[in-house]
Amino acid sequence: MYPNLFYVFKDWFGVEWEALKILNTFGLMVAMGFVTAAIVISSELKRKEKQGLLFPREEFITVGKPATLVDLLINFIVGFIFGFKVFGFNFNMPAGTSPQSYIFSLEGSIAGGLVLAIFLAGLKWWEKNKQKLKEPEQRGIRIWPHDRVGDIVIISLVFGILGAKLFDNLENWEDFIQNPLERIFSAGGLTFYGGLIAAGIAICVYAAKKGIKLIHLVDAISIAMLLAYAVGRIGCQVSGDGDWGVYNSAYVTDASGKVALAKDGDFQAQLERYKTYFLDGTVLDSGKTTPTFVTDRKSASLQAVPHRYVKALSFMPVWMVAYNYPQNVNNDGVLIPGNYDDHNRVLPQPVFPTPFYETVVCTLLFLIVWAFRKRIHVAGTISGIYFIINGLERFLVEKIRVNNQYHFWGIHPSQAEIISFFLILTGVIIIITVHVKSPRKS
Repeated sequence: MYPNLFYVFKDWFGVEWEALKILNTFGLMVAMGFVTAAIVISSELKRKEKQGLLFPREEFITVGKPATLVDLLINFIVGFIFGFKVFGFNFNMPAGTSPQSYIFSLEGSIAGGLVLAIFLAGLKWWEKNKQKLKEPEQRGIRIWPHDRVGDIVIISLVFGILGAKLFDNLENWEDFIQNPLERIFSAGGLTFYGGLIAAGIAICVYAAKKGIKLIHLVDAISIAMLLAYAVGRIGCQVSGDGDWGVYNSAYVTDASGKVALAKDGDFQAQLERYKTYFLDGTVLDSGKTTPTFVTDRKSASLQAVPHRYVKALSFMPVWMVAYNYPQNVNNDGVLIPGNYDDHNRVLPQPVFPTPFYETVVCTLLFLIVWAFRKRIHVAGTISGIYFIINGLERFLVEKIRVNNQYHFWGIHPSQAEIISFFLILTGVIIIITVHVKSPRKS
């Protein structure tokens, strides 16, 4: 596992650069997901512009104005926040403090913050002063939809994180009530569908204000979302962020922390050995009780611990069906013998690596939709297809994932399963509606 880039460089190049601990691999892959989405969206919007489906909008901007107080203040604040944390992380962070907890704390370097704040404010003043005219003037410019991809990505990032946090706290309401500030400002705890819904609403509002025909924009974003999601799930897999599946009882984690084939009774013996982990979410190590961070892995009884018995086929690596996420970013599990790193835990029982499955499936789905997109002539069809296949993919993977469940009418769905059902239904309605209303036949 690579919880942050420190472990990547240590494993690949044999160097130990402490400053790299601030760069979480999950966050890096999420950022890469946004980058790939921006590339795909821009490409699709340009294609639709050439087809005459999307048009530019003329806007007027004022050029030649000097830097305003607001410009300088924004750069000062942004510079102070980054300097406060970056300099603090490299020079003031107490020993034994995890980078993630330090980033979301109130600690940092005031001197470092002021240095970077003054530098960025001065840079903004110099840039504006260089372009200053005696008399500022207004100029009209034509802005195409693909020119706004940067704004769309920023909006999706901001509202996606807010929505992901909101839905995660709703899904884990009891934990949120007990520690609201910790849940809000923690580095983890993100729900994909919450981000998708919040970002989708925000982008629709933005598109309406900018005169972008929504149905074509959503089609472009839908294709991009498949690839972005696949890339983001790579971050879940390589960091071990807790987004894995149920236990695979065909294997166990042995005394050295490796995955081994289970013999008769080994799975039950493992449950008994680490029953505090499986029942209470805590682990007994060397006489000390150490809390884990993943509370939804608690179980009412050892018999209720979710698991499936699946052996890897002869040509498959075992980790494809049973992986114990050593050195995961959440520090979830039991201590790895002889390992004294910041991240030195391994799951006491292997699980199904569902992030890996989602990366593979969503990549294949993206390639299929990308290959056939030019043959689909009714606007909105791709959006409907995305809702259906995304809902189906997530609904199926939820069958081997661990999530909090709701209980009503005798069924016990997770939040993701409920949303998946409505996504599939929405996709069907979209496809039927656009084909009924379209004068063209696909």
